[in-house]
Amino acid sequence: MDLFEHEAKELFAEYGVPVQPGKVAYTAQEARDIAAEFAAGGHPLVVIKAQVKTGGRGKAGGVKLANGPGEAYDKAGAILGMDIKGHTVHKVLVAEAYDIDQEYYLSFLVDRAGRQFMSICSVQGGVEIEEVAHTSPEAVARIGIDPLTGVDRANAAEIVAAGKLPPEAVEGAVELATRLWAVFTDEDATLVEVNPLALTTDGRVVALDGKVSLDDNAAFRQEHARFADPTATDPIEARAKEKHLNYVKLEGQVGIIGNGAGLVMSTLDVVAYAGEEFGGMRPANFLDIGGGASAEVMANGLEIVLSDPSVRSVFVNVFGGITSCDAVANGIVSAIGLLAERGEQVSRPIVVRLDGNNAAEGRRILSEANIGVVEQVATMDDAARRAAELASLAATGA
Repeated sequence: MDLFEHEAKELFAEYGVPVQPGKVAYTAQEARDIAAEFAAGGHPLVVIKAQVKTGGRGKAGGVKLANGPGEAYDKAGAILGMDIKGHTVHKVLVAEAYDIDQEYYLSFLVDRAGRQFMSICSVQGGVEIEEVAHTSPEAVARIGIDPLTGVDRANAAEIVAAGKLPPEAVEGAVELATRLWAVFTDEDATLVEVNPLALTTDGRVVALDGKVSLDDNAAFRQEHARFADPTATDPIEARAKEKHLNYVKLEGQVGIIGNGAGLVMSTLDVVAYAGEEFGGMRPANFLDIGGGASAEVMANGLEIVLSDPSVRSVFVNVFGGITSCDAVANGIVSAIGLLAERGEQVSRPIVVRLDGNNAAEGRRILSEANIGVVEQVATMDDAARRAAELASLAATGA
């Protein structure tokens, strides 16, 4: 789960990481009201920041200074509704503007290649760290972190020193780094990033921005529901999650159901390759029903895939191991029957390839069910080709 900047800063503040005071506005009038509060407190200069889960907001015009409530109203109105790298701005953060002396970069992340944690620190902040690494690689320090020892003040001092931060920023940066490490570990994050980490003209070290990615696999032991963003979740993916299905929406026309992530990934490739012959038909989703899937799981999976209006055909590719092919077949029959009872007649073709455990029984069940939209094909390649062909025919109305 990726957090908006204002959510990341809210989390930072809970751990004592110094951040700018600010509030979220969903309308230009709300931005004016918040700016008026700052002005009444003696801080008329505010920064208006688009709240989207992507970088490059400043370059896109999504970050602007405003002096007073009137300017805040105008500039928030200009930012709200903007498209930034495919993300529509629905809210802005109105924060007190600080006088900045220098800008740095600091982050903690999971180093999957090195099988450890890592900190990245640089004296050059305020721009994308990838750009700094390309133009000034000597300015970017990457420090491995032992997960058993973590980051105390001594480790934090080593990180800050490696990043070549100046003496006047060291004490504040060390303190901030230790608190940021607590956010990273206590909240089961895969990334916490501050860019820029700013030294103000009055000598404070402050997190002017914040980026946090939380590990969904640890959600059971965290209280992160408050950060859920239903508007950013595909509705089909949300329904699949409710049914505990491993589903990802893609931009294609052939619905995919398989058992085992490896088989499903291979199925995506085979369908994409076969689809080149039929007008570029591509996979519409990734759906892994897993090992040992019951008829109910199969039925839920088929229901979810068919709920996608872009799906023109479905390819069910199952190699029975723990998953029994007869359970898969019963699930297909059950799903089609259940949808028919709801008045949702299944008209899109379903190509099924069953092999492995109880495959003969599964094929028998489907044959005897005699469902018009279900077609059995013996091999994976042939089934993928047939599913792509049927999707192409549906597209042309044939």
